[in-house]
Amino acid sequence: MSHQISPLPNLNPVRVIAITGCDGSGKSTLAASLVEQLASQEPAELLYLGQSSGRIGEWISSLPIIGGPFGRYLLKKSDRVHEKPSTPPGNATTLVIFLLSYWRVFKFKRMLKKSRQGQLLITDRYPQAEVAGFRFDGPQLAKTVGGNRWVRALRKQEEKLYQWMASYKPMLLIRLDIDEKTAYSRKPDHDINALREKIAVIPHLNFNGANILDLDGREPASKILDESIRAVQDLLKSKNV
Repeated sequence: MSHQISPLPNLNPVRVIAITGCDGSGKSTLAASLVEQLASQEPAELLYLGQSSGRIGEWISSLPIIGGPFGRYLLKKSDRVHEKPSTPPGNATTLVIFLLSYWRVFKFKRMLKKSRQGQLLITDRYPQAEVAGFRFDGPQLAKTVGGNRWVRALRKQEEKLYQWMASYKPMLLIRLDIDEKTAYSRKPDHDINALREKIAVIPHLNFNGANILDLDGREPASKILDESIRAVQDLLKSKNV
């Protein structure tokens, strides 16, 4: 069950083309192709705005005393929060989740800086503050309940961070829709229940009222790219940004 969280204010869109959708919908392929096409016209760069658990895992594993096995254990515990939201997370699990979210904030700030410098950013994924859970690029701790004072404080802080990020709307958000069968055929190593949940939730997110272009992720990659390029170019001309 998805946990709804607080609404947030609207800010002017930033020079960002965000791509979202379930795993297997073609986000990464479209993002890379868009950068390749648009970079010939103006400065454009690809940024991944997922939580990057791999990098955080490497950092945790490199810490003295903690080591690799315990670092992997903590990341697994943070993943299980999604399956058992009613169980209060422990201090270590809470810290790992918060670090994952803060790494996303760090990348988001980097995106804003580049946008202000005039670059056009293409992002694979985009944070939202409507539904809790890393699966939907929302705050993970907001899925949980209870915990000690420190856990509750980090949960509240994480929610504020996502509200802040979501207040910056991309000038265009391309959402790639896909069905469960196609998604699983492209990503057979993924958990079918996770894919099913993403397919059920992501199409209903409004990303703080962003300009959303819904495309069928089952279509040929070339057709999806052509429609995306046309929408981006029309927007750049009309907005003169």
